[in-house]
Amino acid sequence: MICVQHHLGANVKKNRHVNLVKLSVGTESVDDQIAWQTAWRLQTGQENPRHITRMWPKRGDELLNGGSLYWVIKGVIQSRQRVIGLDEIVGDDGITRCGIILDPEIIRTTAAPRRPFQGWRYLNADDAPADLPKGRTAEPDLPPELSAALADIGVL
Repeated sequence: MICVQHHLGANVKKNRHVNLVKLSVGTESVDDQIAWQTAWRLQTGQENPRHITRMWPKRGDELLNGGSLYWVIKGVIQSRQRVIGLDEIVGDDGITRCGIILDPEIIRTTAAPRRPFQGWRYLNADDAPADLPKGRTAEPDLPPELSAALADIGVL
């Protein structure tokens, strides 16, 4: 938390944040995402996963003020992870990139359909899907097509 506060600009209002939304390419379900990140942490010995991206968020102060990265799996936002930091990463090619440092906890959300896009997009806090109640997090994932259809009609 101290590290996050250090990054905040003076003009960011308390409790005002923005989120990011990103496609989780190759992921079939939230359970698949959890398994992949768990294996990555065991392999690398790092506690916090990082998502490496070419672009540095211009609204980084707002993102670090309580924002999350919302994951689109099979065309539907299904989970999120709190963003806890931004790191400058220089690749083997000498190009500087942004490492979005994530809390290891993956939080399931209500389903929200998303059309395909490249990179990441900002997601205002008011437009973000709600977290699933704790009692529902153990439920198996619905098939993506059914989850998207139910979200389209406002059931999920």
